Amino acid sequence: MQVLSEGQCIKHEQYGFGIVAESDNERTTIDFDSVGLKKFVTSLMSMELVGEAPERPTKPRRRSKKAGATAAARVAAGSNS
Repeated sequence: MQVLSEGQCIKHEQYGFGIVAESDNERTTIDFDSVGLKKFVTSLMSMELVGEAPERPTKPRRRSKKAGATAAARVAAGSNS
């Protein structure tokens, strides 16, 4: 099995349908509809590709708490002037 792209849809014999959350040469994490996240050894996986990865990631990237606190401090400083 090859390294999969984030967001690709797969079908596993035991766990059913899922979406690739992460994948590299060693490990692949799949988010299955029925059981949640499962990790696999990439070279030993046995799954069927159901669909290609979307052009854009399915989940928006989250800002860190530090970035949010910095932005809030700037807004507060601007309103006190």
